[in-house]
Amino acid sequence: MGKKIIITAELEELTFNELSVEDQTLLTEAKNISNSAYAPYSNFLVGAALVLNSGLVIKSNNQENVSFPVGVCAERSLLGYAGANHPNDPVKTLAIVAKRRGEDVWANVSPCGLCRQTISEVEMRFNQSIILLILKPDGNVIKVPGIQSLLPFKFEDLNS
Repeated sequence: MGKKIIITAELEELTFNELSVEDQTLLTEAKNISNSAYAPYSNFLVGAALVLNSGLVIKSNNQENVSFPVGVCAERSLLGYAGANHPNDPVKTLAIVAKRRGEDVWANVSPCGLCRQTISEVEMRFNQSIILLILKPDGNVIKVPGIQSLLPFKFEDLNS
């Protein structure tokens, strides 16, 4: 008989006011950039903002395409830009928000599988966990200490 493996994750739920000023700013930037997402097919507007170790804040949103696999999630668009333009500056924190066009309430969202693997790759590249901030519909924020909490069996090493 096989053995049972139990995986647990410890996340933190905070009110917006319990966040640092830097984290509040990131979430506000993510909210603002979500409004200009190109999402004519799903009408699901996703915004993401990150801060690099240097303190630079960068933001992006989702960009859809009529050929659905061709679209780009906000998180991957943002991490790709950061890696290409700031290749020696690790990502410290990444904030993610989403809502349906025309609605005032923010949606429950977390990074998709492709985005989780991309976050994992950036963490491995810099040997540094990325703190994730995920806005909930009630205005509270889930703070994730690193992608390991959301992706426990990461695809990491082709040689193992």
